[in-house]
Amino acid sequence: MKTWLSTGRDHARKAVYLLLTVAVLVFGIMGCGPIPGPSVDLEIRTWYDLDAIRDNLDGYHILMNDLDSTTAGYAELAGSYANQGKGWEPIGTRDDPFVGTFDGEGHEIGDLYINRPEEHMVGLFGSVSGIIRNLGLVHADVTGRSDAGGLVGHNYDGQVSDSYSSGSVTGDSSVGGLVGLNRGTVSDSYSIGSVTGISGVGGLVGFNDGPRGMPVRPFAEVVDSYSVSAVTGDESVGGLVGWNAGRVIDSHSSGAVTGSQHVGGLVGGNHWWGQADGSCSTGSVTGDEDVGGLVGYNYQGMVSDSYATGSVTGVSSVGGLVGRNSGAVVSNSYSAGSVIGGESVGGLIGVNLRAEVSNAHYNYHEVVINEQNIITVGALFGEDFEEWLANGMFLDVDERLLKEDGNYKISGLADFEQLLAFGQDPTLKFRLTKDIDLSGHPGLHIPYFAGEFDGNGYEISNLSFGSDFVSNVGLVGYLARDGKVTGLSVGDVDIIGHLYVGGLVGQNHGGAVDSSLAAGNVTGTEHVGGLVGANLGGFSTVTNSRAIASVTGDVHVGCLVGHSSEGYIRESYASGTVVGRSNVGGLVGHSAFSTVMSAYSTASVTGDEHVGGLVGQIRYRRIVDSYSTGSVTGNEYVGGLVGFSDRGAVIDSFWDVETSGMGESDGGTGKTTAEMMDIGTFTDTATEGLNNPWDMVAVAPGEADTEHIWNIVDGQTYPFLSLQID
Repeated sequence: MKTWLSTGRDHARKAVYLLLTVAVLVFGIMGCGPIPGPSVDLEIRTWYDLDAIRDNLDGYHILMNDLDSTTAGYAELAGSYANQGKGWEPIGTRDDPFVGTFDGEGHEIGDLYINRPEEHMVGLFGSVSGIIRNLGLVHADVTGRSDAGGLVGHNYDGQVSDSYSSGSVTGDSSVGGLVGLNRGTVSDSYSIGSVTGISGVGGLVGFNDGPRGMPVRPFAEVVDSYSVSAVTGDESVGGLVGWNAGRVIDSHSSGAVTGSQHVGGLVGGNHWWGQADGSCSTGSVTGDEDVGGLVGYNYQGMVSDSYATGSVTGVSSVGGLVGRNSGAVVSNSYSAGSVIGGESVGGLIGVNLRAEVSNAHYNYHEVVINEQNIITVGALFGEDFEEWLANGMFLDVDERLLKEDGNYKISGLADFEQLLAFGQDPTLKFRLTKDIDLSGHPGLHIPYFAGEFDGNGYEISNLSFGSDFVSNVGLVGYLARDGKVTGLSVGDVDIIGHLYVGGLVGQNHGGAVDSSLAAGNVTGTEHVGGLVGANLGGFSTVTNSRAIASVTGDVHVGCLVGHSSEGYIRESYASGTVVGRSNVGGLVGHSAFSTVMSAYSTASVTGDEHVGGLVGQIRYRRIVDSYSTGSVTGNEYVGGLVGFSDRGAVIDSFWDVETSGMGESDGGTGKTTAEMMDIGTFTDTATEGLNNPWDMVAVAPGEADTEHIWNIVDGQTYPFLSLQID
């Protein structure tokens, strides 16, 4: 039952087995004889014998032959008329579980009937803390409420191995073809048939638990196992495991999976350190939200050394491998199935949110996304993908790019395309050595970047992308933690995306954007910015940068940054137009737990609610030494500087009441145009106790004094940044 990614664990097992065998032989030669086995408490030949186990829950029991509807005791104990139509009564309860050993000896138990839709812990065994092995359960018809499985309802901390089930299992939550709720180990086992439930529904295991509770439990494990069952449910629905917080290792699934939310070919929801390692899925997957070929929703979990090849169809957050990757890790994996979805759709990952992707790809030329070939996170051109896969998921950057002073040189279009292959590596540094024109190459961008990119003062022009169902879109779609983009200009941008859409960076998760410029048109739905769509994470920074943009979106829309959370924006500015509905700002649409310092906007802003000349809405943190001059139009919570402040501090900041057309703001001080051009307005104002006056000096027209943050031609210009990028 091994997959193509099985590891050296097999060799270790074989070595242990060999040592045990040698030990037995040595003891035999020495006259000690073979090691005696455990004494048998019950030899099971009939359903009556099987029923007697409940009176000896800690015993050692062996199945001596197959049991089915023709075996003595079936009608009374396990048929559809048994126990007032409820069928078989599961062995072991929550308070009194089975703690012994049941060895099926390779035999089968057939035709089991259970109809207990209001009961928990339903299966041949209800609750197990012992060992079940070498057993087949065939043609079963099992119905329970929660913790419902064909063989075991609740595997508390027991071991199920070398076993299988076929038939149908139905329940509400934690419903699995073999085991409903697993808190122990399931190994070398499989299921065939159908599984139907509401939440936590899996072809083999419904709910595979993790190290939670007091005392902390070890990871539950599903190892060297598979399912070909058809699985149907609502939430957390998977071909092998529905809800996983444990480990799924060297396992696979191939049955069709259908659900609503968190739907995956192998695992529906992979939560809280849950792991899917060395595993694969080949079945088709259909759902609504968070739908993936391998994992539907990967939340703070890990997917490694795995793949999916089945077709994936959904509505939102739909990916060939993972539907939604949130605060999680995907590494050394690939996808190969077609993908169809409405929004946040990707060949590898539907939407990547504050998450890491490492050495994981799909074939751009083979994987069809909404009947198109589109670059999204993980894309590799066909020849590169085939070489990568054939070489054990490895490509050598030194064979493709020249290196100088520790940086790989990007000297043209062909070099730029190599960032698709190597952009996920956080150890690599790249430097642009000439301008690049992307005309004639629509859709070409770098969807994920984790290293350092030095624009070196050059420009990448004519970036275009027109798929409104793709999230994380920009020249760099996703800038990973500690990634850097510096000294780069992106001109004549024309981008249309869904979530996290920016002219330079779509989503900045803990990375740095410095001394960079984006100019053009940017359109999206949420988290839309002329330079950066969203700053997410405490280390996300934008410094000394500019956007000259026409930005259009719905929620969290800004001319520079759409949404900034926990990071900071400093010594940056924006000009152009911004149109949105809620949280719309000339610089930042929504600033939450984030600082805006020494920044300004001249952009005109139009929205409905939470509309501001500088920031639409600020929550906590502060705005310091900043200003805005653009016109502001809106309906509710509209301000010349800030539309709405939710416990945010606005310090020594101003807006032009004349050019904005606004006499009010939820923070800041309104000034006339003449006052905004007077150096005294800024240098003579400091919030008491903060000792933070504007660092400003007057200069002559056309000059700059870089010893100070701010310059002004007193009486003639608004303040401008001394290191201003033109």
